[in-house]
Amino acid sequence: MKNKILTFITVLVAFLSGAGLVYLIIGEPFSSNTSNNLNNADINYNSCSNCMSGTMVVNNEGITQSVNKIYDSVVMVKNYKQNTLIGTGSGFVYKKDDKYGYIMTNQHVVDEGNAVKILFASGTTVDGEVLGGDEYLDIAVIRVDVASIISVATIGSTEELSLGDTVFTVGTPVDENYFNSVTGGYISGLDRKVTVSVNTTADWVQEVIQIDAAINPGNSGGPLVNFNGEVIGVTSLKLVDSDIEGMGFAIKIEDAMKHVEDLEKGNKIERPLLGITHVNVTETYALRQYGISLNSSITRGIVIISVEEGSSADKAGFQKGDVIIKVNDDDVTNTAYLKYLLYKYNVGDTVEMTYIRDNETKTTKVTLTEAAS
Repeated sequence: MKNKILTFITVLVAFLSGAGLVYLIIGEPFSSNTSNNLNNADINYNSCSNCMSGTMVVNNEGITQSVNKIYDSVVMVKNYKQNTLIGTGSGFVYKKDDKYGYIMTNQHVVDEGNAVKILFASGTTVDGEVLGGDEYLDIAVIRVDVASIISVATIGSTEELSLGDTVFTVGTPVDENYFNSVTGGYISGLDRKVTVSVNTTADWVQEVIQIDAAINPGNSGGPLVNFNGEVIGVTSLKLVDSDIEGMGFAIKIEDAMKHVEDLEKGNKIERPLLGITHVNVTETYALRQYGISLNSSITRGIVIISVEEGSSADKAGFQKGDVIIKVNDDDVTNTAYLKYLLYKYNVGDTVEMTYIRDNETKTTKVTLTEAAS
């Protein structure tokens, strides 16, 4: 009997000690009075005063609050030609004034049409007016009557983005039956450089955000949104390879917003021009056609085939056969990348270019002029 009493006391002490330890470990964080309670937590970054910078507190609502913040500003864009629907996409209201609301979408969403209609979350469809667009950046601006605007999106920034950050998209894939679908994912890559086919004769490199959120036909032009419900990018199916799954891309919101004022006015975005015809150093057949022979040690860069008289390249002293290998401190790997580097600058800027002539490396200053087209 005595042994049974001792055994009972031992078990009781162990139980009470364990319960106390469990309380110390989990009791405080899950207390009903703390801001970390999973059922009542705010959905944003730095939502608790004791959290480390960048910490997210997530509750059972997921990203509901963030979606609600952006949802009513997202629209479906319908592109018509001669009263026939030729394509659809997505867009979002980025600002409004006393008369109009302004919607951003992709240029390829409104290409080849002569009229657009905008479907809002309220179910209302109104006529829109395409004010301007740019095929290289793949951004277009549409104007609608301000009376139709339900909400304006909050524009965010990509400066604080990190790999693994939670993001989501809102858009209308396939058709109207899937209006404003939400897909979620993570930042998979920052400052990715992808080659974009602009037309049959020109490619260029674009710096984009890589995500793993699903992007389907019709999502183009919709917003990429951070956990706080702020737009940080514009999704574009044009940047997605049909043979690859789980990789989507978005244009940085800063790149898009940088040019909206010009597009709102219907102005063409000015881009610099060198005034040269050129090929990649790897295009040996073309080089032979033009009678140009390079040293085998030259494996990167672009080769000048001809120089337009009076152009910025002509004034800088470039000649046929020169191999441009750098713009300022950035390496030139091919013709598409040269365009990408030049388009980082404005007309009138002066850059230093490094080139090879007769196996000798040289530098020269070039003042960039406006492209002809």
